[in-house]
Amino acid sequence: MEREVFDRMAAQDAEHWWYVARRRYLAALIERRVPRTVDARILEVGCGTGHNLEMLGHFGHVDALELDAPARAVAERRLGRPIGAAPLPELPGVPDAAYQLVALLDVLEHVEDGTGALRALRAKLAPDGRLLIAVPANPWMWSAHDVVHHHHRRYTASALRREAAAAGLAVDHLSHFNTLLFPAAAAARIAGKITNKQTADDAMPSAPVNRLLGGIFGLERFVAGRVPMPFGVSIAAVLKAA
Repeated sequence: MEREVFDRMAAQDAEHWWYVARRRYLAALIERRVPRTVDARILEVGCGTGHNLEMLGHFGHVDALELDAPARAVAERRLGRPIGAAPLPELPGVPDAAYQLVALLDVLEHVEDGTGALRALRAKLAPDGRLLIAVPANPWMWSAHDVVHHHHRRYTASALRREAAAAGLAVDHLSHFNTLLFPAAAAARIAGKITNKQTADDAMPSAPVNRLLGGIFGLERFVAGRVPMPFGVSIAAVLKAA
C-alpha cells in the first residue's frame, strides 16, 4: 500500500466506521464458525497497524506478521511485544501446524500468488484449525481505491473457492458482507469511474455520518456466520484443511 494509506489507517482505525463495524462482524464470525480451544494460538498475517489485534486477542494468544516497518512499529506498540516480518508465501520462522486460527484480513488481494499464499498458510494450521479470510469483492468495482491500496485483484465467491481448493483447503463458511451499504458503495464506484476519480475513498466522514454508516454496517454482525449473503462489498471465508 502507499505510505499515506498506512498513515491514514493508523490515524483512523480506532474510530472509522468501516474498521469498527468490520471488527464486530469478524468477531461474531469467529464466535460462530471457529472451534474454541483452551490456550488457542492465533496468527494474523499482514496485521498492518494492528487494529485487529485486540479483537483477535479475545480468542487466544496472538502472534502477528507485517512487512511494512512503520506500520509494524505501530502494531508492536499496540500488542506490547515484537511482530515478525516473514513474507508470504515463504513465511520463514513461522512454525507449521501451530495455530488454531490464522487470520488474513484484506491481505490476500495484495499477494500476486494467492494460491501459493493459501497453501503456505494451510501448513500453519493446527489440527482442526481454521483460516479466516476477508477480501474485496466484485472485480467490476475496481477503482482508484484498489490502485492506491496496491491490490492485484478483487474476488468473486467462485474465484475464492477455486483458489482455496487449489491450495488444499475446504470452505467451512463463505459469505459476502458489507451488504447493507452495498448499493451506496456501488453507486460511488460507478460515479468514480464516470468522473475518473484518482483517489481512495477512505477519508474519515463527519461524526454523524460516521455513526450512521457504522450503525448500518454493524447490524450485519447479527447474521455473521449464520446466513450467507449473496452480495456485498467484501467476502469473508472460514477455511479448513481438506
